Amino acid sequence: MDLPFELHVALRYLLAKRKQAFISVISSISTLGVTVGVMALVIALALMTGLQQELRDRIVGSNPHIYVWNTKGIDDYRAEADTLRKVPHVLGAAPAILGQGLLAASETQPVQIKGIDPVLEQQVTNLKGAITSGSIEALNTPDGEPPGILLGKDLAAKLGVTTGDSVSLTMGVTLTPAGLLPRTRRLHVVGLFSLGLLEFDSTYGFLSLEVAQRLLGKDKVDLIQLRVDDIYAAPRIAQSIPTLLGTQYVTQDWAEMNKSLFSALGLEKMAISLTIGLIVMVAALNIVASLILLVMEKHRDIAILKTMGASARSVTIIFMMQGLIIGIAGTAVGASAGYALSTVLTRYKLIKVPADVYQMSYMPFRVLPLDFALVVVGAILVCFIATIYPSRQAAKLDPVQALRYE
Repeated sequence: MDLPFELHVALRYLLAKRKQAFISVISSISTLGVTVGVMALVIALALMTGLQQELRDRIVGSNPHIYVWNTKGIDDYRAEADTLRKVPHVLGAAPAILGQGLLAASETQPVQIKGIDPVLEQQVTNLKGAITSGSIEALNTPDGEPPGILLGKDLAAKLGVTTGDSVSLTMGVTLTPAGLLPRTRRLHVVGLFSLGLLEFDSTYGFLSLEVAQRLLGKDKVDLIQLRVDDIYAAPRIAQSIPTLLGTQYVTQDWAEMNKSLFSALGLEKMAISLTIGLIVMVAALNIVASLILLVMEKHRDIAILKTMGASARSVTIIFMMQGLIIGIAGTAVGASAGYALSTVLTRYKLIKVPADVYQMSYMPFRVLPLDFALVVVGAILVCFIATIYPSRQAAKLDPVQALRYE
């Protein structure tokens, strides 16, 4: 199958040999510029997307999707949970009591206390799957034995304890004939967990609901936690609860609680994309420069083509095709290399980062199809726009003037 006339000439110019070798070098440099720019942009977007998704997955796995408070108080948390489970799209509901205290063993550390129902908690968080030793069921200790507590692995390491050890929990003070004295209780460590978020693994301890009520002096639970079938619909579902069940219900969803974090990550993704996108712009300028040099070098050839009957449109298409070939080749290689490198970096966890800063031990890279498509289309579009001026100038070349001194 014969190539179209314009494409044939464009390829001949692009792969010039001998006296025009300089033009080929410039074209190769332009292609390399597009390749590097597209590869960098794909990797940068994959990094920011991976970071966002990894943090989101860990946050929604460690936290319920929606918190629900009842301003009238929650007298019967089982009945309240049953009521909330009937809300459309709600998959699970579980009670919780929140508090703070001090844990002491070989060291003393502050702790965020969360009282839970071990059975119902599995409906709203991934706590059971995060247990590294012991079990969540062991929180229900028999009468006469010390109450059990589940500790985050980092918190346990700070305290110097492990499963089977004992710790002292101090929560507030109590009034005695001798005055105000700390309210302290001996607890048995029945398990360790690792939810993957430093905030939880280094500061949280889980008690059974009954033990938390006794230690905190509460006769009711604080709130009901919900898990829904679509995390992105959580804000809408949270807003529907007061409408369906009454204005005494107050809700807060995971997106609202972490709004500042994900807004910052989104802004950072946009800033990095714009910054690295400038590399593609620079590569496009290289294409402009190479085409202008080619037009200057080939002015005699262009004049002969026009003399032989080639239209201005054909001349324009020749140089546009050359720029597009550079853009498409560079984009294809850069996008493929960026995708492959992102896959390798994630699979083998090659980029290690401090967990106390980023909440994860390595940088994840995830290439979204939409991001990938936008980069490819955007790069080719920029390269096409770069061809317009040189191509139009070539089409305007006057054959008489070009051949006068030849």
